[in-house]
Amino acid sequence: MRNEFTALIERDGEWFIAYSPEIPGANGQGKNKAEAIESLKEAIALILEDRREDGLRGAAAGVTRETVVVE
Repeated sequence: MRNEFTALIERDGEWFIAYSPEIPGANGQGKNKAEAIESLKEAIALILEDRREDGLRGAAAGVTRETVVVE
C-alpha cells in the first residue's frame, strides 16, 4: 500500500530538519535535504509500525481482522 505524507524541511545551521505534520513525533535530519527526507521516511515507518502493533495488542479475543485499503 502506498502512503503519502507531507515533509516540511527547514535549515538549521549546517543541518536540514524534516518533519511531517500528519504524523506527530516523526522527524528526521541530515546534512542535505535528501538525507533529511530519508531519515523522516524511516521515522514515519517506525511510528506507524509501533502504532499498528500497539493497536492490535488491545484487540478483544475472537475479533475479526480485515484489511482496509485507502487510496
